[in-house]
Amino acid sequence: MGGTTVATGVDSFEDPPAEVLAEAAAAFGLLASSARLHIMWALAQGESDVSGLAERVGGALPAVSQHLTKLKLAGLVRSRREGRRMVYFVDDPDTVTVVRLMVGQLTARADGTSAPVRALRGTGA
Repeated sequence: MGGTTVATGVDSFEDPPAEVLAEAAAAFGLLASSARLHIMWALAQGESDVSGLAERVGGALPAVSQHLTKLKLAGLVRSRREGRRMVYFVDDPDTVTVVRLMVGQLTARADGTSAPVRALRGTGA
């Protein structure tokens, strides 16, 4: 076994290139903001304009707009013009899956249907 593979269960995976890890870390860094994560969660449920997102996530319109700009620059969110408004959406099913999985698991834990959320705290996760 070479130094570039890590065995996990019955499968083994090659380590990704450093550039890929850096890109993933940047994406996770953006999602480390609860406001941006909430926006991604909302967009994972369906597209919306900035005012609809601001109302849903309880944020001020300028702040939500700034978060959307960062998410767009990172390639996590896209937009299209519909008349006078911009509609935002996530068209990457893998990103949607990651957000839904993480938030869904933590919600289940908080509801007591799984291990407690506090188990993640202090683990560096």
